[in-house]
Amino acid sequence: MELTPSERKRGLIITLITTFFMWGGFFMVIPLISVHYVNGLGWAASAIGIVLAVRQFTQQGLAVFGGMLSDRIGPKSLICNGLFLRAIGFTAMAWADNFWLLMGSCVLAALGGALFEAPRSAAIAAFTTTENRASFYSLVGVVGGLGMTVGPLVGTALLKTDFSFVCLCAGGCFFINYFLMVTMLPKVAAASSDGSMVAGINLAFHNRHFIIFTILLIGFWFLWAQINITLPLVATDLTGTSDSVGWMYALNSGLIVVLQYPLVRILGRWFQPLTILWIGMGVMSAGLAFIMFATNIWFFLTCIAIYSIGGMLISPTQQTVTAEMASPSAVGAYFGVNMLSLAVGGSLGNGLGSWMYDIAHSIQWLQFPWLICGVLGLVSTVGLAMLDNIRRRTKPNQVAVKA
Repeated sequence: MELTPSERKRGLIITLITTFFMWGGFFMVIPLISVHYVNGLGWAASAIGIVLAVRQFTQQGLAVFGGMLSDRIGPKSLICNGLFLRAIGFTAMAWADNFWLLMGSCVLAALGGALFEAPRSAAIAAFTTTENRASFYSLVGVVGGLGMTVGPLVGTALLKTDFSFVCLCAGGCFFINYFLMVTMLPKVAAASSDGSMVAGINLAFHNRHFIIFTILLIGFWFLWAQINITLPLVATDLTGTSDSVGWMYALNSGLIVVLQYPLVRILGRWFQPLTILWIGMGVMSAGLAFIMFATNIWFFLTCIAIYSIGGMLISPTQQTVTAEMASPSAVGAYFGVNMLSLAVGGSLGNGLGSWMYDIAHSIQWLQFPWLICGVLGLVSTVGLAMLDNIRRRTKPNQVAVKA
């Protein structure tokens, strides 16, 4: 389906608008789940880790089917239905006063994410061109960072009144997105040609470099997940107030807003996307490892700043690399398969992260989680650097994509 320039522009604009509400709504409630149920109601951190791990695995584990369907029927209907389900799930969380109700509402929200996540990435790939794709993914990250700044600040302010109100507001953000997408998002084809859904998955799984890349990203998503479970708990431990969670997210997302777009753009003039990715992985890993030495909130926030700079290099770049590696006939399937790394890494990050937090406190060795994160990050960094070197040797004439 050939898009007119005005349709491309409208698609990119509505993507940016909905990105703000999407990230704002998500981070309004998800990070505060651990604060509300663990610190507020006295639940075990491991119980919340299980809930978040199941949510993560459900969403990204099923995202491959969203990607397959996107190649077959187009992204728009999947994005819209997914946003509606996410809105219902977050709204239902307002009445989640026991483990199973919380689990059910999180799974419902995850099913919505499984429908819209890969199709949304595929739609962006269709709306952009090779020349502007990397810079637009960075711009999406900046707008997402704004939402990530506003969401936790609003959430922590509302938490002082009622956690249920936080959930209702988060659900409202996704209802807004649903109506915006239904009315304004142009219809677009994710794949360049029709074919069976299984064929696209087969192409992705037989692309050896792509599968290695996807496996190595598990380490990134493990580290990324800590911002939803262990990092808010550490911030609260250091200050004794949930307000510090808002400070942490404001710093993280503020740096993304200010630095991500120009930093990725500048580095894109000198390095391949995969090179930028493993550099970011090393920086992000160092940020978490340094938390071993954090005895006050200011040193902790410095570690968060390092962690954030690494993450801002990885997040848009991994989508650019996925789009570059994808077959034009199965873009949605490639994004869906790539999200299996988030399913595994994010689930392990939430589940094992919360377990490591509990163990660290029980054995009085608070450095334990951050030592593990540092080692895992180092392994992923080395692996990505090796893959980058292999791809450079096999494609010696490849040049960096100009942002």
